Amino acid sequence: MSSTPGITVPAGTLGTSRRRLLRRPGRPALTRWATPLALLALWQLLSATGVLAEHTLASPTTIATTTWDLIDDGTLPQALWVSLRRALLGLLLGSAVAVAAATVSGLSRTGEALVDPTLQMIRTIPLFGLVPLFILWFGIGELPKILLVALGVVIPLYLNLHAAFRAIDPELTEVATTLKLTRAERWRHLIVPTVLPGALVGFRQSLGIAWLSLIVGEQIAADAGLGYMINNARDFLQTDVIVVGLLAYAVLGLVTDAIVRVAERRALRYREKPGRA
Repeated sequence: MSSTPGITVPAGTLGTSRRRLLRRPGRPALTRWATPLALLALWQLLSATGVLAEHTLASPTTIATTTWDLIDDGTLPQALWVSLRRALLGLLLGSAVAVAAATVSGLSRTGEALVDPTLQMIRTIPLFGLVPLFILWFGIGELPKILLVALGVVIPLYLNLHAAFRAIDPELTEVATTLKLTRAERWRHLIVPTVLPGALVGFRQSLGIAWLSLIVGEQIAADAGLGYMINNARDFLQTDVIVVGLLAYAVLGLVTDAIVRVAERRALRYREKPGRA
């Protein structure tokens, strides 16, 4: 029993009440939706009153109807699949290159001297300025689109991984040597747990740039995908289809980022303090 002057509270009640309060959505969480919903309502009002012309920007209700029509006839699912496939292939290729380069440069001074200057120079080159060269080198097929995404993925992931490798505590390395850990045991117990947080941060950054790169890449004479759908809609002044395509890119980005965030929480669960809810 917990007691104060004139008040007696059963033991455990305070803890239960606190947990219930923590589960309730706070006012800031609800307020986050107020501005977007207000802007959406204003957008619909301006469209309904004719202030915002339909050929300038379609109304939210028109966009919702167009989305359903594009889903119903299979146009949107097919475009989503093509764009998602390109993004995943570029992400896998870029991640493999970034991990290999960061491992070489992060664990070896000689490797750093050989690898890091080249990647630092590539980092300063405008990514989208490479589009004309990619067309000349690789044509207008799938390869330049995938490579553009891969190049956008490499740099953020490499920089974060390289920094994580360099942040490994030398004293822990000495302990591993004293304990005579094998190479596999060093990677399992020392290197991977140390670099994993930085790797996941870099991977999330790479995801964002991957979708931006894909948007540009799909402007290279694409014959399928969200970029192709948006280009066709631009030619016919279909602002509703353009907005649907852009929203599809945004949804793909949010979904993939959410997946990585869930993986990040699971992978870094060991960092939670004991007793933390």
